[in-house]
Amino acid sequence: MESRSDLKRFVKLPAALYRNEPSWVPPLIIERMQFLDKRKNPFFEHAEAEYFIAYRDGEPVGRISAHIDEDLNEFQDNRWGLFGFFECAEDPEAARALFAAAEGWLRERGRDRVIGPMDFTMNDECGILIEGHDRDALIRQPWTHRYYPELIEAAGLGKAVDLLMGEIWIEDREKVFPVIFELAEQIEREHGIKIRKMDKRDLRAETQRFVEVYNAAWARNWGFTPMREGAMYHEAKQSKLILDADWMMLAETADGEIAAAALTVPDFNQVLSAVRGRLLPFGWLRGLHALRKMTRVRVGFLGVKPEFQHTGIAAALYAEHFETADRKPQKGGEMGWILENNTPMVKAMEAIGSTWVKRYRIYEKLLEEGAEPAGPGEGRPSVDLAGESGGGRPGAE
Repeated sequence: MESRSDLKRFVKLPAALYRNEPSWVPPLIIERMQFLDKRKNPFFEHAEAEYFIAYRDGEPVGRISAHIDEDLNEFQDNRWGLFGFFECAEDPEAARALFAAAEGWLRERGRDRVIGPMDFTMNDECGILIEGHDRDALIRQPWTHRYYPELIEAAGLGKAVDLLMGEIWIEDREKVFPVIFELAEQIEREHGIKIRKMDKRDLRAETQRFVEVYNAAWARNWGFTPMREGAMYHEAKQSKLILDADWMMLAETADGEIAAAALTVPDFNQVLSAVRGRLLPFGWLRGLHALRKMTRVRVGFLGVKPEFQHTGIAAALYAEHFETADRKPQKGGEMGWILENNTPMVKAMEAIGSTWVKRYRIYEKLLEEGAEPAGPGEGRPSVDLAGESGGGRPGAE
């Protein structure tokens, strides 16, 4: 793909595929153009990518990216190749052509497998929706056609791992195990740890603190890539309009050390659904109206540094979410994603009354004879009933 017009065609293609699907939420075209722009997205400081479009009778019918993340390969000591942004009409021949193009590009660069979809990393939108098509997609969640698994499997890919999303609402508080609130009440008294809200006025420093927790807490996660401070700060600045400090939390010791973090965001998809991907000429008016009526959140990140596990910090962060929901228009939402086989974290989510509502699938295909399937990583961190974990992310485990 060479030109800006090709990139715009790549970005706009899903709108035609989903025009009759009310649960699909159109992204802002200008945001997607910037995200995919190799000159503007910090991802390309350590990555390379190519974008492909499939045509039938001169009309675009599908798209895919092939990309290589050098940070991922270096940290995980692997040669994974990745695919993302997969969208396709119900056209098996077009899907096979897309995957053949992506696989060929990755083979030429020495990759031993293709894994995805990741748009571009596990911290971005990832996975194909397997269960939960009757529900709207929340912010940074894909909503994909029901026929996609069949297309992908027909192209020779198989399951690598499934990701789960849970749902919880403030009225479900009585479902929470009492030990959660008991642990939350004791963290300051017994460990000198307090929960505070992040300061958006000091966004760069708060971003550094979050990245410090992230890179310590999620380092053992399957598919983990260390987060760069510059990339996180860039994303935070881009998202500043929708970030709500009431939902951004840090756990801090008496001497100022950051022990844990939680980043929850109001569901901006409720706004995007109103503007249908365009702010002009009048989309911004509909967006302002919808902005005041966001009723749900996505709990995307909640992590504890390994040395502070089993202190009750995660329980305190969960409890703080209930307290915040008492005061805010957002009374609940979805938490995740979480790896399906991360039994301790699954149990932790159930301990706070979460109900499983969506399942996403990551696929893989070996490109080199003798390569072993990736599958979830070994040595999962332990999690107590409070949901604490070195990788305790309702959003990264």
